[in-house]
Amino acid sequence: MKPDTKQIQFAALLGFLGVALGAFGAHGLEDTLKAHGTIETWKTASQYHLIHAVVLLVLGLFSTNEGPARYAWRSLMLGVVIFSGSLYILSVTGVRWLGAITPIGGLLMLIGWLLVAIRRWPRA
Repeated sequence: MKPDTKQIQFAALLGFLGVALGAFGAHGLEDTLKAHGTIETWKTASQYHLIHAVVLLVLGLFSTNEGPARYAWRSLMLGVVIFSGSLYILSVTGVRWLGAITPIGGLLMLIGWLLVAIRRWPRA
């Protein structure tokens, strides 16, 4: 099993952005988030973002990049982008209809986790 360099790099970039956005929300956007009442929404976006960046990193390190493994990675990645992305935008803009998009990202994350569960893992 050979690590997938592109998946690892993307996961690392996603992790970097998760830390940066979390810090920016806590410090640079505090007034905006308070005005929209979306501090907790930003925190949720950041939390899911960072957790799934780590999961994507692990999957990249142990990737077979075939069958369920390939689709698990893609599903989790798109889930983060849609789930956290829609929450970040909603938090900053106050545009509440973006919350209707968020469950699509959550569903993609759930599908990704199920695909990880059915993936064939090598024996140690």
